[in-house]
Amino acid sequence: MDRRHFFQSSALVTTGAVVGCATPGMAQSQPKTPFAVPATYIPIEGTDDMFPVRRIYCIGRNYAAHAREMGSDPTREPPFFFQKPTDAIQFVKAGTVADHPYPTLTKNYHYEAELVAVLGKGGRNIPKDKALDHVYGYTLGLDMTRRDLQRGMGDQKKPWEIGKSFDKSAPIGAIRKVAQSGHFEQGSIWLKVNGVTKQNANLNQMIWSVAEQIAQLSEAFELFPGDIIYSGTPENVGPVVRGDVIEMHVDGFPNLSVKIV
Repeated sequence: MDRRHFFQSSALVTTGAVVGCATPGMAQSQPKTPFAVPATYIPIEGTDDMFPVRRIYCIGRNYAAHAREMGSDPTREPPFFFQKPTDAIQFVKAGTVADHPYPTLTKNYHYEAELVAVLGKGGRNIPKDKALDHVYGYTLGLDMTRRDLQRGMGDQKKPWEIGKSFDKSAPIGAIRKVAQSGHFEQGSIWLKVNGVTKQNANLNQMIWSVAEQIAQLSEAFELFPGDIIYSGTPENVGPVVRGDVIEMHVDGFPNLSVKIV
């Protein structure tokens, strides 16, 4: 069965558990709680508005060369997804170099540069030809990864959430509305470490388009406004250490830069 036919019939989805969450839109008033849990927001370019983040979805191995470097066959595997918690978000203001903490427990910390789509409408079983109507805007982001922990858990056939879903593992830029950006079928995406190019590809090399990702996700989950989708990374992911400066680019956006501290 080829990959495109498999896309129509099944999906492999891995997620983290969410405990005690009310269905969006169900609460009629604010309950009394013993403590406050902060919400997560991302600034929207050109406005004073903030985009509220509900869930962070990420697609794995969505560029053929990256799939091969990770040991899989891009012609045979269906798309698969995982999630990060909302507190993985680290907003990085354009024109700045944000300090990004080297996380605990790892000795092999990797960058992954990605286009990010954010949803302003939700739904179930969204047709591919209607999927982009649900996109509110786009930005660029890093899917930072404790690669040794991810691989170690994978080798043990255990969930590898610990390698992906940790504090500040999703640095991200401000959101640009679709009205200003349009949709992204092509465009340069690259990443440099200390000025040396490491990743360099075109968005048209995605195996699964943003529209296909939304359609596929909506078969497994009911999507809602506030959901964001990291759309996959090109080949040549690799390690960084303290003191390294990462700069990433997607055509149409200010570059995103962080320093590993």
